[in-house]
Amino acid sequence: MSLDGFEMSKIGGAVLAALLVMLAPGTVGKLLVPAEHSAPAAPKSADHAAAGHAADPAKPADHGAAAAHPVKLGGYNLPLPVAAAETAAAGDGKAPAAFDPASVLKMLATAKPENGEATFKKCASCHAVQKGTKSGLGPNLWGLVGRKKGSLADYAGYSDAIKSKGGDWSYADLAAFLHDPKGWMPGTKMAINVADPAELADVLAYLRGLSDAPVALPQ
Repeated sequence: MSLDGFEMSKIGGAVLAALLVMLAPGTVGKLLVPAEHSAPAAPKSADHAAAGHAADPAKPADHGAAAAHPVKLGGYNLPLPVAAAETAAAGDGKAPAAFDPASVLKMLATAKPENGEATFKKCASCHAVQKGTKSGLGPNLWGLVGRKKGSLADYAGYSDAIKSKGGDWSYADLAAFLHDPKGWMPGTKMAINVADPAELADVLAYLRGLSDAPVALPQ
């Protein structure tokens, strides 16, 4: 027995109606139950709390090294990391003390020329130190202490800065020059410096010995 189109339509409608009846309770239930009565979210794990997040929302989270102290700058309280705050508190804002050649001269009496000779090796590519040896890229330093600045006859490469400086190479001048050549004598060609005062005293003691008659130490 065959089914015509009308009978097929009735069967399809009955099936659709049955499906709607089965699905309707769940759909209507979701619409009627308020959102606030839905299942509560799972509590945060202990690991999350241990990671530094505060359990009490009224208290700020503790993030360990990122914790900040308020620091007053220019009339405003600014939060700075602990390390920065401690650094700001420890410093007094003053610039480092200026270099004083006198501090080097006080160490000359106990300075070690052999240590100065070892330090001088970085200068040996430009400066000869043997008596009677021709100058190289820089002037020969034999007899340097007590010699007039820019006066060595066989060296023509002196800068205008050193030729116009005038005076003899005293221990104080050498200390200031070798500590900061371009700061003490702007325009000089000298590029190597000796920053540490004790090391600088050793170098001066070594240069003092490059002479037939070493200049007396300052009193």
